[in-house]
Amino acid sequence: MDRLDRLLATAGPLLRRVDDILAAAGAPPEHRVWIQLRRVRLLPGDAARAVAALRPDELAEAAPELRADARAYAVLAASLPEPGEWTGAAAEAYDAARQRAAVHLSGGPESLDESLQASADLADSLMTWMRSARDSLAEVLAEVLVSAEAVTLAAPGTDLASVRQQEAAAAVAVLVLQAVAEGYEAGADLLPTSARLAEPVAALR
Repeated sequence: MDRLDRLLATAGPLLRRVDDILAAAGAPPEHRVWIQLRRVRLLPGDAARAVAALRPDELAEAAPELRADARAYAVLAASLPEPGEWTGAAAEAYDAARQRAAVHLSGGPESLDESLQASADLADSLMTWMRSARDSLAEVLAEVLVSAEAVTLAAPGTDLASVRQQEAAAAVAVLVLQAVAEGYEAGADLLPTSARLAEPVAALR
């Protein structure tokens, strides 16, 4: 359990209150929370839990394993025996096939070891992104938990539809949703690389 997990457990009631107010009463018409809601398309509590579901540590072993496999392919490519004293058309056909196999295994732009290396780099990038997204949201939750808005929202027996409650919920929602949106937009930059690698990596399974 990291800082985000601990803060989210503490902030759970606050986020539920924010979600309830937004769902039941909305927010002031011109409030900038509407922009963030359109960006994320989730209520703050759901959005925060989506970030908390990111588990970067589960990728910690992926990159080293992929790089080890890439090195194994390079070693295999280098170990393919040459024809030696074997000559003639059959020897030439074998050597051409050997070279094609070697390039397929290692060294070429579309070779298996290059794909594995790129996949390892992607795993590292995904792990860095997940940690950054979690850290950013943790900072925001720490801020909102001690805010005046949190005190307002914690007041017992208050009407969900009161203007004061709506404004407080919207202010908290803006901070949470903006952190989530920025985190996921950063992650979206990794999608083209992920899509490009998906087919060759799937072929290795």
